[in-house]
Order: sequence, then C-alpha cells, then structure tokens
Amino acid sequence: MSPASTSLASTGPLPNDLEAYWMPFTANRAFKKSPRIVASAKDMHYYTTDGRPILDGTAGLWCSNAGHSRDKIVQAIQAQAAELDFAPPFQFGHPKVFALAARVAALAPGDLDHVFFTNSGSEAVDTALKIALAYHNIQGQGSRVRLIGRERAYHGVGFGGGAVGGVPGNRKAFGALLAGVDHLPTTYNRAEQAFTKGEPEWGAHLADDLEKLVALHDASTIAAVIVEPMAGSTGVLPPPKGYLQKLRAICDKYGILLIFDEVICGYGRLGYAFAAERYGVLPDMITFAKGITSGTVPMGGVLIRKPIFDAFMKGPDLAVELPHGYTYSGHPLACAAGLATLDLYKEEGLFERVRKLEPLWADTVHGLKGLPNILDIRTVGLTAAIDLAPIPDAPGKRAFGVMDKAFHELDLLTRIAGDSIILTPPLIVSESQIAEIVEKTGKAIAAMA
Repeated sequence: MSPASTSLASTGPLPNDLEAYWMPFTANRAFKKSPRIVASAKDMHYYTTDGRPILDGTAGLWCSNAGHSRDKIVQAIQAQAAELDFAPPFQFGHPKVFALAARVAALAPGDLDHVFFTNSGSEAVDTALKIALAYHNIQGQGSRVRLIGRERAYHGVGFGGGAVGGVPGNRKAFGALLAGVDHLPTTYNRAEQAFTKGEPEWGAHLADDLEKLVALHDASTIAAVIVEPMAGSTGVLPPPKGYLQKLRAICDKYGILLIFDEVICGYGRLGYAFAAERYGVLPDMITFAKGITSGTVPMGGVLIRKPIFDAFMKGPDLAVELPHGYTYSGHPLACAAGLATLDLYKEEGLFERVRKLEPLWADTVHGLKGLPNILDIRTVGLTAAIDLAPIPDAPGKRAFGVMDKAFHELDLLTRIAGDSIILTPPLIVSESQIAEIVEKTGKAIAAMA
C-alpha cells in the first residue's frame, strides 16, 4: 500500500484501501472521496456495508433482469461448480452448453438457429463483426470490409465495437480504432420527439441515410450495419416507427448484413425475449449478454441465421470453420446460470409482465414532467431516460449530483449518461416500487435545481 492510498475508517466489511482498483467508466477521484459501495443484494435491493437497503432502479447495469441473488440461479451455479468447474471449449464440449444454445435459439425469431458464446457484450459485438467479414470473404466478396454503425450508439469497448460505436466520449481518447467505418445519423431529435412514450412517430426517414452511405462507398465494400434496436447506454432512444423495417429493406436490397445489438434490449427489457420480436424485424445476427444470466456470471453471445452458419460448414470435415473463440466461451457456470435464468423468466412470466407494466411505468415516469431542468423524458418497455439541462460550463455535474444524492440520502440506485438519468429496474419490480423509484428520482432532481 502506497502512502498516498485512499483510506477510510473500516467498519465491518468496508474496505480501508480504495487506491489500487482503477474503476471502469468511473470518475475515480470523485468516487474515492465519497464512495458508493454495496456489499450484498437480494431481489430488488442492494445493501451497503452497514446494512442500508438501496432500491435498485437500474437492474445493476441493465443486467439483473430477474432480480438479485435469486435462489434458483444461485443453487444452479453452486451445483455446477461442484460438478464441473471448467471444460475446454476448443474441440471439447459439455452438456449444458448445448442445452443453453438450444434454449436461446428457440427463443429467437425466424431462423436465428445458431449460437456462438462469448463472455460479454463487447466480445459478442466483435464476434458478430468478425463473422460478417468472414462470411462475405467465403462468399467470394472479400471487398466487403466496411462496417456501418450509428451516431450515439454504444457497442461495447472492443476495437470493433468501439469503432462502430458513436458516443464521442468513448472514442476520442483512442483514435480511429478501425479504419473503413462509417456511421448513420442518430434517430433522436428532441424538437420532434420530446416526451414520447414508446416509439416516436417522427424519424423513419433517417434510415434512408443508409442509401447515401451506399452511394458514397458502394455496396460492394459494405459488410454489415449494426444498430441497437433501442439505443440504451446513450440515454434510451427508442426506434422511430418504421425505422428498423426500412433499414432491413435497404440492407436486403444491397446484400448487406444487419446486426441487432441486443445486449441491453434482450431478455425482457422491452417485453419480449428480443426486441426483434417486438418490432417484427429479422436481423442476420443478434448480439446478447447481460440478461442471459441475470448478471450473475459473465456471458454473452451471438445468434446467427441458418444460411450464414451453413455457408461456413463446407470444406474438409476437420477444418476449423471459424478461427475465433475465447477460453471461457460457454463456461459451465455461466451455462448453468443461463439455464436457471431462462427457467425463471418463463416460470414467472417476466417478459409478459413487462408488457403489462409498460403503460403504468410510462405514465409514472412522465409524471415528473414539469420539475426544474427537465428537458425530455423517454420511455419504452421497462426503461426510461430523463434529460436534464446541464449546469453552465459543468456538463454532467447536475446528473451526477442526482445520482449521488439518490444513493447517499434517498436509498436509490440510478444510472447517468451525461446529464441524463437512466432508470431500468429489474423485471420483478412491483407497482409500489415503481412509484418509489420515480418519487425518489423526482426528489433528487428537485434538490439539484
């Protein structure tokens, strides 16, 4: 421990040294001056080191969809650790990885029949992008190397996902990341869409910008377009009505693969197993993570349509069809957690429950309209974003103050993106807890006026 280490008076399990850990996507110096530390969790609540309950308004990080420390999932993980702790994923398998792949494929729409497992959403995105490039290559269209993302998109932190992502703050420190990447415009326009419940009426025409990119680069150079059906991390941007359908049609017209990044949208957040089902659009690949294990064990993956998979299944039987993968692809503990999580979703009807709660959720959150500094509120499924007017010359400070006050004084966990407050509770949230989340958020916003 260095002399400069941050120290706290230790009570119980509270750590007395915070210096060594470089926290991700966190203002480390500000955090270590006023730590927000949780020590345990159950169902809808986190608990601090001194036992104070914190209502989870964010499902952890969009991931604890079934709630925290659910007995069925915990027991499955414990049993699996005792039975089979690890199995090599290259050239070997284990029963649960095949069982989970079959369950995931059965939930997906259309002929998204094959699953490639990863350990995170970032890895899932980079995997999908590599599959797209390899697919065109084996089809004799090796010139298709260009990838198209979208402004304000978040596709993880890998080189591929970071390049197609469109959040400026996530890109500027790292340069180009990958060459040959372009971006569609964001679908958000506050002047046309403010205070929308669900999908906005305005904006389907923005998909036509893909035609402009085709004209600029030529379709023969474009491998794939990747979009989040609902852009989550940037501040809950639901797709305009008809937008995804137009995007699908343009991709079909030019032989471009369409990838839906459903790391956030998947597993019930929008009321269905996948947003592709909600919007009636079949992409060529779907990336997923987070909710597949309700956040208990890291896992992600890619769903791939059958014709794409079949294109790889040629050549000598002993040839490796896709030279790609991870040491922990389809890890036994993650698979056990995934199977138990899918059981919970089905047994408790959690996806259907979101559809029933969505109108109440939307009405309750939109009830905050009129509080000081609120510029916009957006809701879709069991998600919401509240845009706040920034403090002059201090962007992000107002939302940070809301998050900090909510945790320390109001016993509520919220998330921020710039000066937006993000609310995405576990799918088990009760009607009274919805009211509590929104009431406390409103108090924190008012306090930062």
